[in-house]
Amino acid sequence: MEKMNNDETMGIVKISDEVVSVIAGIAAQEIKGVVDLQHISNNISQLLKGKKSSGKNVKVTLNEDNAAIDLYLSVEYGIKIPEVVRAVQENVKKTVETMTGLKVEAVNVIVQNIYLPKTEKEEKKEN
Repeated sequence: MEKMNNDETMGIVKISDEVVSVIAGIAAQEIKGVVDLQHISNNISQLLKGKKSSGKNVKVTLNEDNAAIDLYLSVEYGIKIPEVVRAVQENVKKTVETMTGLKVEAVNVIVQNIYLPKTEKEEKKEN
């Protein structure tokens, strides 16, 4: 949990890493081309079977008034991954800094999957 304390406040304000994680996740999903935030899994058999682990998709490390954020996500097929990742990094950094007052030192993005958009034929088959 991050503590903020300055002489003009009436007490201590704490922002938990979970709150920063939620803010970062929402900011990442605002970017066109991001399909889903992936769960972190150390179990390769779960990844191969397509099962999601109970881990988080955003990892936040807080030190003093600084934050480092790791995002695990999927993107749409056909998009320019470096452009989407750069936009995610900028939006997450700006949003977290604006909402929390923390200085974001790093936004590390790990692209773990690519999704193909479903065609009309595939959608009709499912129905």
